[in-house]
Amino acid sequence: MSDGSLLLLGLDGPELKPDEAALFRRLQPAGYILFSRNIVSPEQTRKLTDDLRDLSVDLPIIGIDQEGGHVTRTKEIAPVLPSAEALAARGDMGKIADAGVLTGELLQLLGFNLNFAPVLDIDHFPGLANALRGRCWGRDPQRVIDFAGQWNRWMRRQSIASCGKHFPACGRAVSDPHHDLPSSPATLDELLREDVIPYTALMPELDSIMLAHIEFPNIDADFPASLSPKIIRRFLRDQLGFDRHLVMTDDLDMGAITKRYGRGEDVKLAIRAGNDLAMICHRNDTAEAAARAIGELPLGMRHEAQDRVERFRRRVLRPPAAWSAPKWQNTCAKIAQLAAEFDPAEETVSNSPVADY
Repeated sequence: MSDGSLLLLGLDGPELKPDEAALFRRLQPAGYILFSRNIVSPEQTRKLTDDLRDLSVDLPIIGIDQEGGHVTRTKEIAPVLPSAEALAARGDMGKIADAGVLTGELLQLLGFNLNFAPVLDIDHFPGLANALRGRCWGRDPQRVIDFAGQWNRWMRRQSIASCGKHFPACGRAVSDPHHDLPSSPATLDELLREDVIPYTALMPELDSIMLAHIEFPNIDADFPASLSPKIIRRFLRDQLGFDRHLVMTDDLDMGAITKRYGRGEDVKLAIRAGNDLAMICHRNDTAEAAARAIGELPLGMRHEAQDRVERFRRRVLRPPAAWSAPKWQNTCAKIAQLAAEFDPAEETVSNSPVADY
């Protein structure tokens, strides 16, 4: 038995290849994630997202990482909005609201319905190469709540769903999970005192949660957070009350996971731990094997996740507005105007593959 309904998949290029289209039509994944490799022009991108919708029996999730700064997948076709770090340094709630609105407007026109943002990680190690340079809203939980909450609120008003990441605390990583699996000695009490406060404070305004590929041996000695029943089922869902939120892994193609687990084992561990979706961003040639592995899980476990996906689809996802070239040009002009108010020197240079995807 095969079950692709709990997968979130990446695509190879800027248009659907026949074998990809056949794969997606067969598997009917919950949704898709697009990267810079998929984006050549606004019209081409909108056609691609429309094509993905046409392949799907149910309205699919069509997501993107559009945080601003160096994690901006549309940088080749539109101006780039300031990063979380630059917006937080300015501390102007009006500018943060404008950035949220314009992020939502741009994504809506391109046919997206979910942005994998805001980053809610506390910036414990701002100088380290841990994939988060320039992406965090600050070191103080209250500042993260204020600034990320404002940005998120205004983006969601444009009919773009949000995803708080990287639960519980990727900001405690001292290395980059794109390369290997970071480890933190933090305890549950330490996470409760700081790192999870933005999640709980913003709970009613977050549509979904993404798990971090980082291990916390003092909480779970066996699995990283993204595959941990103790962190997902017991902590996130039972203790903190996120039982009705859509929960997903970060990309299972990252070195943090691929160096320890094989394709098939990873997705089974992910769903068993309490994730609703397993994300495969780059190796969609392994999607068939992943779907077969998920099909081996108990039916009740799969139904639990499928129910949350369906609830998310009904409650949150909206079909996009009609494409409009004048509106696109107007939105880009407003983004350029806002970006011009920020000095490029305010942007921290990334040293992680996340900026290049």
